[in-house]
Amino acid sequence: MTHFTCGMKSMPADKLFFLLIVLLFIVSILTLLTSKLFTGYRFHLNRSVMDYIPNTECDKRKMLKEMGMSSFEALLENIPPTFRKFSSVLPSGLSEPEVLRDLRSLSEKNTSAGTCISFLGAGAYEHYIPSLVDHLASRSEFFTCYTPYQPEVSQGTLQVIYEFQTLMCELTGMDVANSSMYDGSTALAEAALLSTRLKEKNKIVCSRAIHPEYRHVLRTYLKGLHTEIVEIDTPEGITDVNQLEKVIGDTTAAVLVQNPNFYGCIEDMETISDVAHRHDALFLACVNPISLGILKPPGEYNADIAVGEAQVLGNYLNYGGPYLGFFAVKKELLRKMPGRIAGETIDSLGKRCFVLTLQAREQHIRREKATSNICTNQALLALRACIYLCALGKKGIAELSRLNLQKSHYAYDKLCTLDILEPTFQQPFFHEFGMKAKGNLRIQKINERLLKKGIIGGLKLSAFYPDLANSMLLCVTETKTKESIDRLVAELTQM
Repeated sequence: MTHFTCGMKSMPADKLFFLLIVLLFIVSILTLLTSKLFTGYRFHLNRSVMDYIPNTECDKRKMLKEMGMSSFEALLENIPPTFRKFSSVLPSGLSEPEVLRDLRSLSEKNTSAGTCISFLGAGAYEHYIPSLVDHLASRSEFFTCYTPYQPEVSQGTLQVIYEFQTLMCELTGMDVANSSMYDGSTALAEAALLSTRLKEKNKIVCSRAIHPEYRHVLRTYLKGLHTEIVEIDTPEGITDVNQLEKVIGDTTAAVLVQNPNFYGCIEDMETISDVAHRHDALFLACVNPISLGILKPPGEYNADIAVGEAQVLGNYLNYGGPYLGFFAVKKELLRKMPGRIAGETIDSLGKRCFVLTLQAREQHIRREKATSNICTNQALLALRACIYLCALGKKGIAELSRLNLQKSHYAYDKLCTLDILEPTFQQPFFHEFGMKAKGNLRIQKINERLLKKGIIGGLKLSAFYPDLANSMLLCVTETKTKESIDRLVAELTQM
């Protein structure tokens, strides 16, 4: 008879088999009883407590009381009722082709750069995107990837991030770049946070010509730290260096300037950099990466940190987002930098490979002591930027910058010949410029007329700068033909 040995004793196979059957029966009974017990318990939790969002009615009342609100609906009072109350316009029982047709019909009601000639910029720019960007970025290996914590199964994603970092360093002239930030505004705010931590000072000096929404985000980020933010006036369209000299001091952690600035004007970055460093403050440059094909990069005027919005690199307007912030620094600031960093190393077989490195800075390890609370990056958009830059190459970026410069100046010269408009500022610019309406003509009226003719006009500057009443900000990129610019001028001539 076959025996099975267990420890020091043996047992016949038939007895062992019988014991196993009894044991399985007991386990089955216990599983059934436990399942019934806990199913009821889970049902009780789902219906009475958890219900997807773990805020009980009591929790909600406490939060509303703390905010001084009577109800959740009171939080939405500033949102127009037409946007709060809507219902599906699609009837039930439609086939897929019918749904697509109806949705396409709805989408055509939008006013977009695809259906109109757009001269609108102000932080979101229309550029031509080569077909290969969409083709390569849509490959499943990239499109469905997740955070590359496991390098052994994420070499493709990690290499893309590494190449993006390399390209941003080459473009900006900086030493090190991270894997990307949420967008340009948060990149600028994170740079200010880095400065206050490093310098242990609580004052930030920034130009008033930085994008107004970027400055709003900056104030939001720094509010909890009680950091003082001093804004420098821009009476002539660029940062007033004399005023900067007066307000900067020993408690200043950093000076922030955008180039080209929100008005499109070119700043004197070298002079401002010298002023900042003379007072032991960091110099933060917020730049348009496309402009770096023709303008001096941040590394050449001794910027400590270079940030900006990389939506212009192979990414669509996307109705305002998602976008892609970049963040580059001098090598001395590497360990203070927020966000992920991909590095190159050698695997156990001696082959080149890529990993996430210096992770001890990050929140998933350092928690509240991390350099930032950002625990992600815009990998897919960074991939698109990477493909776009590789497709254009060094000469292509330079040519693209020249096209933007030449076409915008052609439009500027043509508009200056009109009796109804005059320049808002007399400063060198890249691809954006301000124009002021003369007499009783209003920018709102101009834009309404242009829109009826299929042209999206410039941004009304008084929405952000009340002192620039009746001025608009126009943007001309390589996507605008001579015919479209001439058409804009012709329509304005008739006003």
